[in-house]
Amino acid sequence: MDQRRVLVVDDEESIRSAITYALKREGFEVSTAADGEEALQKVASFRPDMLVLDVMMPKLNGYDVCRRLENVKGIGILLLTVKNDIVDKVLGLELGADDFMSKPFDIRELVARVKSIVRRLEKGSDPTPSADSEVYRLEGLKVDTVRRTADINDGSMDLTPKEFDLLALLVSHAGRVYTREDLLELVWGMEYFGGTRTVDIHIQRLRKKLGDAQYLLQTVYGIGYKAMEK
Repeated sequence: MDQRRVLVVDDEESIRSAITYALKREGFEVSTAADGEEALQKVASFRPDMLVLDVMMPKLNGYDVCRRLENVKGIGILLLTVKNDIVDKVLGLELGADDFMSKPFDIRELVARVKSIVRRLEKGSDPTPSADSEVYRLEGLKVDTVRRTADINDGSMDLTPKEFDLLALLVSHAGRVYTREDLLELVWGMEYFGGTRTVDIHIQRLRKKLGDAQYLLQTVYGIGYKAMEK
């Protein structure tokens, strides 16, 4: 397996150095940036697999960087923030971040979260197309779990790896009710450190991408979610 590349973005040199040292010890290739503008330049030149991204930075903050990377596929993002407000964390997830940590943080936990995100990205990478694709259809929605493609009314859906995994799980078991805890375990894995609000956010994003067909993903109040029965 190729050495995974991580871009560490923080305006504090001491934090960049500490994270870089810890990640290099675990076998990652690491580059750094001191502000949001430099981060976007490094994304183009260094081509990282994921970013460890501070929110409060000069020039462009972490949220703005997330917005600029919204259409860049396959890059994981771990946000670092001095704020502990759930609104700020939810905003980060809505902008496409995979996870978040509040400063100050334990460097060992940060490394564990980076590894967890990278494993999820590897799991979600597109495999070689195969004639043995598992295709699930639900009204105008088609989900191919081998080619990892989803189409709604013959139009391609642009999904992140976790969005695809969540949609594929629900559609392949249409009618089955999953609790938020079930979905966290099955889609994000036991190593995920976030809370069940993450599931709600991803369901909201999927519904937005489904457009007029958002009714295919149904809320079971007080329990969780399901895809509409066929």
